[in-house]
Amino acid sequence: MKFTKEELYAKLDEVPIMPLFNHPDIEVSKAVVKACYDGGIKVFEYTNRGEGAAQVFAELVKYIRQELPDMAIGIGTVFTAEEAEYFVSLDTDFIVQPCLNPEVGAVCQKHEMAWFPGVMTVSEIFQAQQAGSDIVKIFPANVLGTAFIKAIKGPMPKAKVMVTGGVEPNEENLKGWFSAGVTAVGMGSQLFPKAVLESGNFAETTEIVKKCVALVKGF
Repeated sequence: MKFTKEELYAKLDEVPIMPLFNHPDIEVSKAVVKACYDGGIKVFEYTNRGEGAAQVFAELVKYIRQELPDMAIGIGTVFTAEEAEYFVSLDTDFIVQPCLNPEVGAVCQKHEMAWFPGVMTVSEIFQAQQAGSDIVKIFPANVLGTAFIKAIKGPMPKAKVMVTGGVEPNEENLKGWFSAGVTAVGMGSQLFPKAVLESGNFAETTEIVKKCVALVKGF
């Protein structure tokens, strides 16, 4: 079942953490998604990086629809409208960009789908909003910092932002972002240490995710 924008935003509101992950092995990818699901995650981003990523994503969507029906699955690292249309055909729930391309936004609007464009200036945030984005992705977040989030809330108090890039799974870092006013955080390699992926100890990922979910729900 594909989720509507409203359903997706409700999931992100309930658990404002979006893991982002890429791996060429479909079984590893399934195990990671399942570990996140078991930890309480409701929304997951698979990034379109590397040869074969689209094929892995297509299989991952089928797996999630069958085995983890309460989880929304989206595709990240999308640059063009053509790519966006292709991933819509693979049944993605949403599209995430590292940049701002209004043509991708137009594809998402046509399909009534959530769109998270990557931005890093007030002008880009405004342009993304004008192009139909409800939640923008601030990237790279660790370069811009929490002070930037607080600053943009002055002229743009209603702006909803998700930060991605260098977000860490600990209380100090997460509290800093949410105190600054973010709507959600995107987390990648910090949730999936290389040693865990190599050892196959995905229960460790579940525990890391559980701790993060408990922390953000307490803020």
